[in-house]
Amino acid sequence: MPASDTSRGIAVPDERHRWRCGGCGNLTRFDVVRTATTREFWHLDLAGEPAVEQSETLEGTISSVTCRWCGRSDAIQVVPRPEHDEPSAESSAPSPGTGQGPDS
Repeated sequence: MPASDTSRGIAVPDERHRWRCGGCGNLTRFDVVRTATTREFWHLDLAGEPAVEQSETLEGTISSVTCRWCGRSDAIQVVPRPEHDEPSAESSAPSPGTGQGPDS
């Protein structure tokens, strides 16, 4: 089950779920407003220029998720991800005329 940001009621997808816009069907592009508390390892060179070499998010809160395609924030859903481990019967069967399979 996806984790939920209880302060705002926004569900965060886990490894078995993903966001989907119910308005336009978008599965891949979202604007996410998030506040995070992080711990970072900064490495400063001899000139004093910092570079963040390691970052760990300690706490995070998602304020809003908006579909990048249609702009709706009221239609964002959490839906199951398709199974990547098991190819469907259609996609694993060779197509006729490809030179693969017992009839070639």
